[in-house]
Amino acid sequence: MSQKLPISDYRCFFCAVRSFEKLLEKENIPIAAKNNFIIDMIELYSKHHDKLSAPEFSRDLHHILKSYTGNHDPYRSEKLLSNKLALEMAQGMQEMIDRSDDPFMVALRLAIAGNVIDFAANHSFDLKRTIEKSLTSGFAIDHSEQLKSAVMNADTILYLGDNAGEIVFDKLFIKAMLHNNVTYAVRGMPVINDVTVEDAEFTGMKEVAEVISNGYDAPSTIIGKSSDEFRKRFNDADLIIAKGQGNLEGLYDLNDKRIFFLLLVKCDVISDFLRIEKNSFVVLNLSYLKKVIQKVAGI
Repeated sequence: MSQKLPISDYRCFFCAVRSFEKLLEKENIPIAAKNNFIIDMIELYSKHHDKLSAPEFSRDLHHILKSYTGNHDPYRSEKLLSNKLALEMAQGMQEMIDRSDDPFMVALRLAIAGNVIDFAANHSFDLKRTIEKSLTSGFAIDHSEQLKSAVMNADTILYLGDNAGEIVFDKLFIKAMLHNNVTYAVRGMPVINDVTVEDAEFTGMKEVAEVISNGYDAPSTIIGKSSDEFRKRFNDADLIIAKGQGNLEGLYDLNDKRIFFLLLVKCDVISDFLRIEKNSFVVLNLSYLKKVIQKVAGI
């Protein structure tokens, strides 16, 4: 691929700075340790900014921070609150889906709305307003009919989760798919507020899908770093549904028309990359994205 999404875009670095500044404020460690972490952050960026994607950079920074704090899951309380909030809303959303003339499409819109729950990109967000907007706004990129057809024709579906809280919205969408062979993949270990096995158990994801770990703790899906079991599931799936910007950044350069990305565009970097407005709702098949990149690159 001629176009990459490394953190050489300076905006990704400053986004990380803002995110980790808030984390450092939460952690009860000496000022000297906080200062040392910032030095480590700058050093990591200076050495690897043209090699690492933003999710890989974030993953390495979280490991460095953990070496200072000893806290392996700094967003645990936020994740729990997000899951509880979403579960409280689940019955009302299920009734909305059931009343709809097109339950699949309403559940799809709600699943994308749930992507707003993201403490890396946004420490404050209006979930109810985003839900309302998702039900009335058009998709900036709309491959929803292709996705619906792909779901109907797939024997096996691999669904790549993103954030805690959002997982409840994913559960509603998976239920609306009316498909009996869906596997839901979570992160291998805690990172930011991304979903783990613990979140899947808390929200009852196993009621609608088999749950597996991808075996790695980046806030993305990095195939080369994932477990052998996950890679086999990934390679064998007829359809892959990937939630959020992190999964887009980890998978966009694959030549794989099985992948559909569902996301809310939360930052200017992704907005520029997809050539659509920030805060847009997206249902994107990877084959379309490949054509856009090739056209821009003049291939």
